[in-house]
Amino acid sequence: MKTNKHVKKWSGKVTQQSDALDLEKDIFKSKDPDKIAGSLKHSAEESKRRKASPFQSAMSMLNFYENRAGRNLSKRQKAPLEKAKNKLRKLFGKAEK
Repeated sequence: MKTNKHVKKWSGKVTQQSDALDLEKDIFKSKDPDKIAGSLKHSAEESKRRKASPFQSAMSMLNFYENRAGRNLSKRQKAPLEKAKNKLRKLFGKAEK
């Protein structure tokens, strides 16, 4: 059995080097949902490489990060990400769920 303590995950590379969005460094570690949502909105609107709408791209990246890091996030770390989803909806003029 092969054991590697420093295994790199492809999902971490996606959030760092997304082909669609240029993300602010460590944006998902922020505790401020407004900052997370604003940064994602800005990145999505400025991107020339995205294939979907800015809203879809921003929300997809947020969901992707939350789903990939989910098991390793505490409730305290997850709360701003959940709130950022609602902030993103408001910033893009979408109905809140």
